[in-house]
Amino acid sequence: MLARMNPRILAAVALAACASCASTSATVEVPLATTPTIAPDQDAAPAAANVRVLHCGTLLAVPGEEPRHAVSLVVRDGAIVEVLDGYVTEVDGAPVEVVDLRERFVLPGLIDCHTHLTGQSVPVAERIRRAMSETEAHAAIDGVVYAERTLMAGFTTVRNVGSRGSTGLALRDRIASGMIPGPRMLVAGPAVSVTGGHGDGTNSFSPILRPEFGPESMTADGPSEVRKAVRGRIREGVDLIKITATGGVLSMTAAGVDQQFFDDELDAIVEAANRMGRRVAAHAHGADGIKAALRAGVDSIEHGTYLDDEAIALFVETGAYLVPTIHAGKYVEAKAKIDGYYPPEIRAKAAAVGPVMQGALGRAYEGGVRIAFGTDVGVGAHGTNALEFVYMNEAGLPAVECIKSATIHAADLCGIQDQVGTLEPGKQADVIAVRGNPLENVSVLQSVDFVMKGGTVYRQAD
Repeated sequence: MLARMNPRILAAVALAACASCASTSATVEVPLATTPTIAPDQDAAPAAANVRVLHCGTLLAVPGEEPRHAVSLVVRDGAIVEVLDGYVTEVDGAPVEVVDLRERFVLPGLIDCHTHLTGQSVPVAERIRRAMSETEAHAAIDGVVYAERTLMAGFTTVRNVGSRGSTGLALRDRIASGMIPGPRMLVAGPAVSVTGGHGDGTNSFSPILRPEFGPESMTADGPSEVRKAVRGRIREGVDLIKITATGGVLSMTAAGVDQQFFDDELDAIVEAANRMGRRVAAHAHGADGIKAALRAGVDSIEHGTYLDDEAIALFVETGAYLVPTIHAGKYVEAKAKIDGYYPPEIRAKAAAVGPVMQGALGRAYEGGVRIAFGTDVGVGAHGTNALEFVYMNEAGLPAVECIKSATIHAADLCGIQDQVGTLEPGKQADVIAVRGNPLENVSVLQSVDFVMKGGTVYRQAD
């Protein structure tokens, strides 16, 4: 009988047996995770007294507060322990390693709340070829490259809100282990979508070619199915739930960008996610879908393209964040002008949606909506995340508000504000540096030349 068992089941049985042999009396309690916890990176070599001092010419420790000048940031075992006036070279009476950033503007590592690290937008012919000939293994390998580009651009934490199968989860775990460089990741896995709607990966496929999905990846229709879809993703280990509350631009269907889930389905999704300690990010373009998702209690609206005054009032009432992703809007607007880049059903949506997104952010900001930084890279090019700051600034956000959106506000949305988002004692040592003052010219954030994540230097200033 054992010879006919599924290999995964056999492996699970073997692990359980080993655990039983190791300890027959110990009781293990597994607490329910209510918020994601970011552990320091596990370096290959032990670091017993890992102390560094960063000499900062200008330090913006808490975006929104006044920067400090000529200070020392003390880092021990991957965390910030002190911020001292002047340039110190000893800690507790002993000399320490010094990182010279006296000619730099230093600030917290940036957070992108909307990425897709295991993919990259390509023309329709290439998209079809990949769908026909590639597997999740290709996406996982792509993710290794894109994750490093993202980290080197100064983004030390991301929410990855959509990836094939378990690729995002695997990438997250290998980065956390220290095996490969990349940002810390909070991963949603495949979005929960309606059959035939935005996020249904089988759109336009011949019935002969449609794959069979389990509840961790499947589309879902009706309250019962959406609950199962949410729970299936949580079983796989996701940090949050991503849903497609409306149609989207890059789905291979001419189904528009208005509401696609029914209200009772949205209510069931949020309730199921919250009961198991997960937040919900809702892709939404059309005003009806934005408002329905907000009423259901989602934590963020991704894109928010056609928000209206009623939607703005609901944002303020619920406290939900808008993650604007103008970067993606600009990208699809440009590609829609290229013959053959998109099929007709996508081209029409891209030409309509792309030009509207920047104005929507401006109206939301003026209306008092909380803004968390997000780019939707994977649509646009990985590593160009900071271009979003320029677009946000053009939309009317002051530079300091742009920076707060990618630090304090993003950390709050992710539920990890006690760990990242500022450079204060007890926080992770996620530190970046640039030449120039981003409070005066936010575009300098496109040229990060020093990156530290969890006390490890990944990019060193010249």
